[in-house]
Amino acid sequence: MINFKRTDHINICVAPEQLEAARQFYTTVFGLEPTQRPDHIFDKPGYWFNMADIQLHIGVEQPVGRTFRHTAFEITNLDFARKHLEANGITIDEEPIIEGRDRFTFLDPFGNRMELLEYHR
Repeated sequence: MINFKRTDHINICVAPEQLEAARQFYTTVFGLEPTQRPDHIFDKPGYWFNMADIQLHIGVEQPVGRTFRHTAFEITNLDFARKHLEANGITIDEEPIIEGRDRFTFLDPFGNRMELLEYHR
């Protein structure tokens, strides 16, 4: 049996010509802190960000269209996040109700599906 300890990082991809726009979105709209990326080990550009106790890695590749694949983040201010994203031009997609939590998904400006959720306390 694999004994999982925690999520270490999440990698999303954007088209090469959108890399700088992705950096701007994730620093300005999401408010993430950039962290050092060991660029010398990669043959393509990208960025790494600190996000709570994990990292978000952004790499480049050609997008493949809308997908069910996604990353889900638990947050503590879902209503604020919804309003903040909408104010920044992000379309919110409602998801089926799961007992004990509120949630929604959206596509970032680069086609990556993201879920934000808040558990009922």
